[in-house]
Amino acid sequence: MTEVSITRLGLHGDGIADGPVFVPRTLPGEQVAGKLEGQTLLDARIITPSDRRVAAPCRHYKSCGGCQLQHADDEFVVEWKVDVVRHALSAHGLETHFRTIETSPAKARRRAGFAARRTKKGAMVGFYGRASDTIVPIPDCLLLDPAVREGASVAETLAMIGASRKTALSVMVTLSKAGLDVAVRGGKPLDGQMSQHLAAICETAGLARLTWEDEVIGLRHPPVQSFDGIEVVPPPGSFLQATAHGEKVLTDSVKEITKRASKIIDLFAGCGTFSLPLARVAEVHAVEGEADMLMSLDAGWRHGEGLKSVTTETRDLFRRPLMADELAKAEAVVLDPPRAGAEAQVAELVGSNVPRIAYVSCNPVTFARDAAVLVAAGYDLEWVQVVDQFRWSAHVELAACFTAPHMA
Repeated sequence: MTEVSITRLGLHGDGIADGPVFVPRTLPGEQVAGKLEGQTLLDARIITPSDRRVAAPCRHYKSCGGCQLQHADDEFVVEWKVDVVRHALSAHGLETHFRTIETSPAKARRRAGFAARRTKKGAMVGFYGRASDTIVPIPDCLLLDPAVREGASVAETLAMIGASRKTALSVMVTLSKAGLDVAVRGGKPLDGQMSQHLAAICETAGLARLTWEDEVIGLRHPPVQSFDGIEVVPPPGSFLQATAHGEKVLTDSVKEITKRASKIIDLFAGCGTFSLPLARVAEVHAVEGEADMLMSLDAGWRHGEGLKSVTTETRDLFRRPLMADELAKAEAVVLDPPRAGAEAQVAELVGSNVPRIAYVSCNPVTFARDAAVLVAAGYDLEWVQVVDQFRWSAHVELAACFTAPHMA
């Protein structure tokens, strides 16, 4: 047995001891013992617990890999998530004002990716265990909206019909205004009989839409999402903020940052999460790499009421970022890149002199890297709003306000 003292948490929520040695589900100040394999301490036994340790509220916590921090009290998690962003910025010599973190409530997740594998007797559905390909059933998950949780039974039926014994299905279940929107990948190739079976499941389960790979099998009702009251039908399986609460906090932050602007460019615009609400008060140019997402955005705008002009452009912003002269006509820019950040785009932004930038990020490390470039070019990082949409996990979301020097 190896005994270690936990000094801090890493970015993935694991406790870290000198070495470094990584110990899942531990907290700073704890003395733990276990079997050391490489740099990981397995089967850890808590010798001296932290006073921040609590009993996990979910009965699936020990076996499920979906959460990493249920063993810590809520205040600790709040402090840690803000500190993740603070430390990422301080690594680049940056400081700013942090607004009070916003945490989404339990049972609020409106989308989930279930793994579903066919077995001899039926099917196994759930989330993968930690660092494992074992599927763990989660009938009482405390993260998911109850309607999304019911999607597990749909995934089970789909697996029995369309999964192989070798590969698990990936079943993305999203709650829409018309019911569950289900998108499946990794299944058997479609044939006529299987398509009929799947269409019957769509009808019997009352799904809004069922998609198998890229083919829509059933569409009972358009799976509408509402962005600030503007209705959009996203492509199957497309990105959506994890909770309605988190989406509102981020949208409100973006609105505040851009409120003085009459012309806005929204980069990595997706289906219009920010573009459409902003169009109530400003002209918006939405840029996104996926053409089908922009088609959904455009349709939502055309059916919306009282909206200003919204134009769209399909463009890979990693390979072809908007150039400084293209950005210069905007009075504000919204950036909402994936986890890789927006390095190439930020390199052009610094030469554009755009007065205000609203940066929405799901990765504090790449955000801090990009923030350092903006600040070095003269932008002020006025404030950061941390958002905990992925409760009890190590994921951190944020919105940040940058202003050009003449706007300060």
